[in-house]
This record gives sequence, C-alpha cells and structure tokens, in this order.
Amino acid sequence: MQQATSDKVVPFRTSKLGKKEQIAQMFDGIAFRYDFLNHFLSLGIDKGWRRKALKYLQPDHPKSILDIATGTADLAILEARMLYPEKVIGVDISQGMLDLGVQKVRQVNLSDKITLQLADSESLPFSDNSFDAVTSAFGVRNFENLEKGLSEMSRVLKPGGKAVILEFASPTVFPVKQFFHLYFRYITPWIGKWVARSKEAYSYLPKSVKAFPQNETMVEILKQNGFRQASCRSLTLGICAIYYAVK
Repeated sequence: MQQATSDKVVPFRTSKLGKKEQIAQMFDGIAFRYDFLNHFLSLGIDKGWRRKALKYLQPDHPKSILDIATGTADLAILEARMLYPEKVIGVDISQGMLDLGVQKVRQVNLSDKITLQLADSESLPFSDNSFDAVTSAFGVRNFENLEKGLSEMSRVLKPGGKAVILEFASPTVFPVKQFFHLYFRYITPWIGKWVARSKEAYSYLPKSVKAFPQNETMVEILKQNGFRQASCRSLTLGICAIYYAVK
C-alpha cells in the first residue's frame, strides 16, 4: 500500500502537541486574516478553483453535502449557491475558523441550509452512508492520518456518492516550478508574518504541499481507502489539483 507522507510535517516543530492539535492551534491563531490571505496570496484564483471543483457535482444534484475542513465556510456557501442542496454540514477542528464561518453564513442568509460544527475529520460523528457528496478544499493535506481521513470520507458517503477534493500541488514545469518554489518558500511566510502575525503558519504551507502525495499517487491512495474509482485534474499549470472519487 502506498504510504502517505503528509503526517510528517507539522506547523510548530518545537511543540509537544500532535499534528492535529497544532493544526487547530495554528488556524485559531490566523482565522482573523485567513480569508484575506487566501485570496491575496492566490491572486483570487482560488475562487475559480472552487467553482471548477463543484462542477463535478452539478450533474448529480446532491441533496446532502458534508464539507470537510470547512474553515470559514467558503466552499460550503458556494455549494449552497451552486448546487442547491437541502443541507450542507461543514466540520472543522478549529473553533476560531468556525466562529467566522458562522458569521459569514448568517450574513448571506444561508443559516437554514448550512450547519457548521466542531468535529475531527478522522473520526466523523455521522452514521455510515449519510451523505450524497463529500467535499474538501485545501484541508486534506492537514490530516494527521491521511488514510484514516479518506476512509472516513468514504464511510459517510452513500454508495455511488462522490467525493471532490481540492488541494495545492507542486508544479513540475519550468519556469512555474521555480517561481512557485520561490514564492511559497520566501514570499508567503514573510506576508504571513506581517499580515497574520504567524510566520510559522505560512512556512508550514509550502512544506505541507511538498509532503502531500501528488496526482496519481493520491489517486491510488483514494482507491485503497474506500473509493472504487478516482481521478485527478491539474489546474493553473499544476499549482492546484482536483481529486474526484466515487464510492
């Protein structure tokens, strides 16, 4: 079985906390600037990535959607607007991110469709075969145990249900590869330090992307953890990838 490596990178190297606890602590600390930096650092392209990912679910008209590592609910809100489900449940381990997400959901009058709750993505508090679709944007690489998290996604999906995962990737084409490396390694942590007051969080970002299983490797891991078929689509010269899988 292909072994995932995403659990080897942590935000705070000197901390005695496990990766899961460090991730929660990190996102609690940067929640107040998370949305701004997400859009700023990606030059706004991340909004288009989310729309492209959700187009994979449009033909199925899912009535119930679980959004894993929902953060401040950007993807959950877009799902309610694009897919018209009966309900969207977003889960995250960072209460700070969820608090902001609840505010955003109220502001766009979607509290009747979207519910946000504190939960561990690797031990989901839902019954087997509960959802028509499961999604995640830029959160799967933060799992402490990738295989366990993906297995949980499969478990709560109904048979034939679809999972759509959006994640950063490491481009391989010159000169995108070189620019991406410089931007993520040097510029991103500097901006994170001054805007979000957390150099560690934005130094962790490029390291976590580099350690995360890429493209076909991730596809095989999905197949080994509850999905009968899986595929990958590269976006923006390899900077991002959509993983699409069927239970």
